[in-house]
Parts: sequence; C-alpha cells; structure tokens
Amino acid sequence: MTTPFASLGLPEPLARACESLGFTEPTPIQQQAIGPALQGRDLLAQARTGSGKTLAFGLPLLAKIEPAALRAQALVLCPTRELADQVAKDLRAAARFLPNLKIVTLCGGIPLRPQLASLEVAPDVVVGTPGRILELIADSESSRAALSLEHVSTFVLDEADRMLDMGFVEDIRTLAKRLPKTSQTLLFSATFSEDIRAIAATLLRDPLEIAAALDDAPKIDEWVHVVEGGQRHWAVMQVLADKAPGATLVFCNTRKETAALTEALQREGFAADALHGDLEQREREEVLARFANGSLRVLVATDVAARGIDIAGLPMVLSAEIASDADQHVHRIGRTGRAGETGLAVSIVTPSEAHWRRSIEAARGAPFQERSLRLSAQRPKPLPAAFRTLQIDAGRQDKLRPGDVMGALTGAAGLPAEAVGKISLYPTRCYVAVARAQAEKALAKLREQGIKGRKLRVKAIG
Repeated sequence: MTTPFASLGLPEPLARACESLGFTEPTPIQQQAIGPALQGRDLLAQARTGSGKTLAFGLPLLAKIEPAALRAQALVLCPTRELADQVAKDLRAAARFLPNLKIVTLCGGIPLRPQLASLEVAPDVVVGTPGRILELIADSESSRAALSLEHVSTFVLDEADRMLDMGFVEDIRTLAKRLPKTSQTLLFSATFSEDIRAIAATLLRDPLEIAAALDDAPKIDEWVHVVEGGQRHWAVMQVLADKAPGATLVFCNTRKETAALTEALQREGFAADALHGDLEQREREEVLARFANGSLRVLVATDVAARGIDIAGLPMVLSAEIASDADQHVHRIGRTGRAGETGLAVSIVTPSEAHWRRSIEAARGAPFQERSLRLSAQRPKPLPAAFRTLQIDAGRQDKLRPGDVMGALTGAAGLPAEAVGKISLYPTRCYVAVARAQAEKALAKLREQGIKGRKLRVKAIG
C-alpha cells in the first residue's frame, strides 16, 4: 500500500523513515514543496518554525544524494548553531535507512580543529552557518580549502529572513557564487520582506512560490496588557504567576533590560535565567539545556540571542517589551502553538510604546485584543522549577550514552524512573534533569559510584 509520503514521489527508504518516526500525514508545506523539489524546481517558500519545513526541504535533498560519490552534494545554511544542530539531527533521523550517508555540522563558536577532522572524508550533506562555511572553503597561498562546494546540487537557505537580519547577505551571495550554476536553490523564510524577495531574485531561477504553511496557522491565544513604564517588571511577574506555565520565553528589546528583568525575577523566587550575547557558547548551551529540561521555568532573552531556539511544546511567549516591528513580533509568537498545540502570546505595552503596537496592528490587519491586568499589592507567587540539572563532565567523545546515565541514576543511585527527566548529550559533557527533591541524593551517588565503573566529575548547575 502506498503511504502518504511515498505518494509524494519519495523513495521507499525515506517514506519508510517518515512512517517509523511517527509522521502519518505530510504537513501543508511538505505537501506543496516535496513534489516540485524532487522535480528540481527552485522554491521560495514561506514557512514558520514548527510547520515541518525541515523535512519539506530535507527529504528531497536526501533523495538526490549518491553516498558512493564521496563529495559534498548538499549545503544547508542556517542563522545559528542551535538551528543547524537541530536541522542536522532531523536529517539524520530521516536518513536512517540510507546506508553510508554522512552529514556534518559546521558552525562558528566552537573550535575549528574537530570540524577540519570531520572533513577528512568528504561529507554528503553539510549543515552550517555562513561564516564558518566561508572560512572552510576559503583557499589562500598558505592553505587549501578544507571543504569543496563544486559538486553541490542542492542549496538550502533555512530561516533566510533571520540570516538577512543578522547581516549574512553578502556571505550568502559569496557562497552562492562558489556553487555550480546548475544547483537547485530552496529558500525558506517565515516572512517575505522586500529584502527576501530581492535576494531571491538574484539566487533563484523561476522559483515556485509557496505559502501553504500559512493555511495551517498555529492556535495562539494572543493579547496585550497596557501598563505604566514603572510597572513593567511587576506586570511580567503577575502574568507569570496568573498563568503558571511550565515554561515561558520572555522577550526584551535590549540586553540591559534582559539583565534587569532576570535579576528582578530571580530575586522574587522565579526559576529564571537570561540568554544574552556575552555568554560563551558553553554557557549558552547550559542555559538552553536547563530551559529545555524543566530546570528553568522562565528564559529571558533579546530577539538576537533567542535566534535558533527550538523548544518543543513551549506553552507561552511573553513580550516584556512589545516588539519594535511586525516581523520581529511574528518570529516571537511563532515559538508557541506548534505541532497542533494551543499557545499563549502576551505582550506588555507602555504608553511610550504605542507606536510600535500600532505598526504591528497595521501589518497584521487587525487590532490586538486588550485585557486589563490587575496588579496586586502582594508579591506574585513565584514559579520554582520541578527539576534541577546535573552536569556530567563526559559526553559522546567519551562513549557516554543516555542509557548509561539513566542506568546509573535508577540503579546504583536508586531513583525512580519518573524522577529522571531529559538527558542532553554533547561531545564533552552531559546534562540530566533530576526531580528537585531527589537531586542531592542523585548528585552524591553519582560522585560516589560513578557511571559504569567510571568516576566522573558531576555538579549541580541549576
């Protein structure tokens, strides 16, 4: 019997992988994009995060790969390392029944040497950020290029509007010039701004324009609260206390306000932390791991710092300061209400920000629903986290597996399985969420007995 994904023209191994991953029906963007992409058409596709866009470009891309060729045949550009990691993970899952296929992730912010080593045998698919890809293909008199793009047949720009916002437009143009003139280009963007259309006009050949994901709009309950400027922090706490979501991504417009709000939340007992540009990559990963595993209830960030964050099932997005433009607002609220779930998006607006509100309302073609917020004189009830995070200083490079960590915690440490939350494994470290009441016991046992007979350094980080 022909499966829904096979009916789109996909090879049997890819259709079977979709079925094994639990995908029963293609999403609207997949239904519209996969067939034309398989036929070699360039695509200009409008698709929000959570619409299934990775498989929309990933499945046709994988269908064209010849693993025996031992050369890079596809290049996927992403705005951030976090998004690149997620895209590569999704492509590997989709390629589970394709033998000998190599996918590498090449991004800035981490040492170059391991990435150079990963290119000693040419990958089939490259996923990365523009700056690092340029660094690896640039040849000079003293060094030859580590990565060749001369055989790339599929070029993907994922979240192209974010890359343009981050100033990557010239890097993208430079990379495009290094590709074969016959390569297929698939451009995916949450918005179709004038800048997006301008770069599409120079990079794409007779593209098919798709906006199917817009018909599958997320279910988001959205409104604004109008407060005075001095009440902003109190209003944020009141909304958090009233709604008590398991996780909330809070947006601020400046790094200074991000730090001030985070400090205020922590002082009042909220399990909150900040994401900002001053963090080292390892610190950033630590904060994101804690937020994803439930050790943080509130993550406060600017739009720039939050780019690439992909937290499944995020129930609420809160703009402590309303976005300064409509595209920014769209990207914020697109983090919630995904995969058929209902989300909540709330914006705090002061009188001095009314012009931003009017601008967004004009772009969306409808006014915001406005709700009154009664600010109590009493302190809002804080939101502690259900979990704490333990950091283990070993990872994939040390042959550590999630099953090893789970076994140590539920075996020698004696924790019930339900007390162990998400386990996030990185090359040199591992983060595991443990129920708050069991965290000290787990920490002591892991330090005392180790994991699979190995004594490893373990500490609680949140």
